[in-house]
Amino acid sequence: MKRQHTQRLAFGCLWLAASITIIILAVIIVYILGEGLPYVNFEFLTGRPVAQGRDGGILPTILGTLALGALSLVLAVPLGVGAAVFLTEYTRPSALTTLMRFGTDSLAGVPSIIFGLFGFIFFVTRLHLSWSLLAGGLTLALMVLPTIIRTTEEAIRAVPVSYREVSYGLGASRWQMVSTVVLPNALPGIITGVILSFGRAVGETAAVIFTAGTALNIPTSVLSPTRTMAVHFYILAVEGISLPKAYATGAVLIISILIINVVANALITRSVAHAVRR
Repeated sequence: MKRQHTQRLAFGCLWLAASITIIILAVIIVYILGEGLPYVNFEFLTGRPVAQGRDGGILPTILGTLALGALSLVLAVPLGVGAAVFLTEYTRPSALTTLMRFGTDSLAGVPSIIFGLFGFIFFVTRLHLSWSLLAGGLTLALMVLPTIIRTTEEAIRAVPVSYREVSYGLGASRWQMVSTVVLPNALPGIITGVILSFGRAVGETAAVIFTAGTALNIPTSVLSPTRTMAVHFYILAVEGISLPKAYATGAVLIISILIINVVANALITRSVAHAVRR
């Protein structure tokens, strides 16, 4: 087969694979939005669930989703950014750093149900945190930690070496160089990783059921149980309580995740454009 024919065949296969993926994603989104948006209104977004969600709104689940996502990031971001700074700025390539990165990558591939079972046994049972925002936040923090570490590492590596050399040439210490030169320039990439992690946290179901519970009350403290939109959608659909309300909750959740991803992509584009200008 001639080289041109081989190239056209490869291009066609890749184009077909990409098109099928986009079509499947579009069908899922359009179907759920089509089924759910007719039931989304102001009362649905600001009301409390009635009869286990058969009627009423989803305000407690929206607040629970935001609180759980924010708490997981508060716990994971300092740890993840600190680990990434240590791996990139305070260590040299060695067997230990290779092992640490392998462990991080392996942690990213662990199924969420395993995180949920670990969180239930360790945080809920051993530490007696019960089903609460804190137990759920700690579990989700462990889940999103690999994403934050790897994206922060890549953002730090994108900072030109010349910036570090100039900082050292002016007499700065390593920490001064990291805090005043590296981290500010890597900030767009770090923020992108944080937003992507938030998107994964708000869409998680299995790990949340085991650790944060399924209570339909508005959480008043970190020890309060809560129910996220993803869990609410799952319970309404699986238990057959109300499919229209389930689709409406799914539509709100999809729109929320789309907004998060659009913001993340805008930050990535801005970060790349900034790097090119340098």
